[in-house]
Amino acid sequence: MSTHAYAGIAPDRLDADVSADVDALYTDGISARKGAFTADWADRLGEDVATAFEEARSREGGAVGRGPHRYYVEIHPEQIRGFVELVDHPWVRSVCTAVLGPEYRIVELGFDVPLEGAVDQPWHRDFPMPEETRRERRLTSLAFNVTTVDTAEDMGPFEIAPGTQWDDSPEFDHGMFPPRSHYGRYLERAVRKYPRRGDISVRSALTIHRGTANRSVKSRPVLVLGVDGPEATNGERHDTAVTRGYWDALPERVRRHLDCAVVDELVPVTQKHTIEGLVMGDA
Repeated sequence: MSTHAYAGIAPDRLDADVSADVDALYTDGISARKGAFTADWADRLGEDVATAFEEARSREGGAVGRGPHRYYVEIHPEQIRGFVELVDHPWVRSVCTAVLGPEYRIVELGFDVPLEGAVDQPWHRDFPMPEETRRERRLTSLAFNVTTVDTAEDMGPFEIAPGTQWDDSPEFDHGMFPPRSHYGRYLERAVRKYPRRGDISVRSALTIHRGTANRSVKSRPVLVLGVDGPEATNGERHDTAVTRGYWDALPERVRRHLDCAVVDELVPVTQKHTIEGLVMGDA
């Protein structure tokens, strides 16, 4: 049994046993489910991400830089064929419910692409610490990551400093970027992740992390699914939308959690989820 309180949900009401994942999120700040999907499913996701990336780079504001040769693109659910399978996976549903409560909201869908030549990012978290987390040591949002490739050492793997989701200092620039004087602590804790196609991870985006240098000739696209609890406001930074026909065809238990506009026609997303400082890379 998890030693951390579930968000008002009895564990036996969940679709999957996620007690170890809840513990990991509150201690390390990250957990994962190996082989949640098939490699074929991940390959289809990779195809859809590649199509969306090509479209986004063809227009102004379609992709935002996250450092040299590194991009972030926000997309709409209809742009990936496996959206319903992703958000309706029993493990995903159960982790969201256990940590954030039954009223969790899906607010972000996008992907990061480190290309050949991407450099080490500065250590960072993705947004300033919410007051609920600072006062109560309670997580109010989650980020799920799904790789579209088998990650190798030279491909710039994701690096995270476990346990740093609670780090809080007035020295953090914009509330997100610790000063270099803190880097020793993160390097001591640093763990690199090597997910394979079909794996999915979940983390608190407050846990200090970075992308590392991509020294290969391959890109390393990773899908990002952002989920808020009732108090969180990350959805204000995103423009997720679905068409009316797509909305009507979604299972009710997916619609219940999908916090987005329902429109007659999709408009490509103009990126606004910038993170100050990442464009500087390791400069």
